[in-house]
Amino acid sequence: MSKKIGLFTGSFDPMTLGHLDLIERASQLFDELLVGIFYNPHKQGLLTLEQRLAVLEKALSHLDNVRVLTAENQLVVEVARREGVTHLVRGLRNASDLEYEASFDFYNRNLAPELETVYLLAKPEYKYVSSSGVRELITFKADFSAYVPDSIAVELEKYLETKQ
Repeated sequence: MSKKIGLFTGSFDPMTLGHLDLIERASQLFDELLVGIFYNPHKQGLLTLEQRLAVLEKALSHLDNVRVLTAENQLVVEVARREGVTHLVRGLRNASDLEYEASFDFYNRNLAPELETVYLLAKPEYKYVSSSGVRELITFKADFSAYVPDSIAVELEKYLETKQ
């Protein structure tokens, strides 16, 4: 029987408790789970790709079957094929997320029909948590610590100190 390898992608700028919950749950479904930090040209970045890689590796170090990777200027399906991925993993908070994800699924299925997409629903307590919401709190110097893993909060505080 072949190994089941999942790929959960995002910009993770910054990683939230919602992301962490989805990754922990997805890690239980696969032999190996890859967490892909992808550059998204449509999103204004806070942390560099290298900073995100470092903080995600630290935040996910308790998960033995999870590996973090980065990708720039590559399609998800290209990375998935290169890494031997069998399933794409996506999180859904609401109907808008489903519609948004369905548009990607349309292209992914046409480009890589061998890949199946698995959707995990956000837990109710994370339904409204988003990286963009956390970035807005950071911009206005509001407390964001309730929405990100502790290790991420520490790194974000360090980042903010350098920006003052």
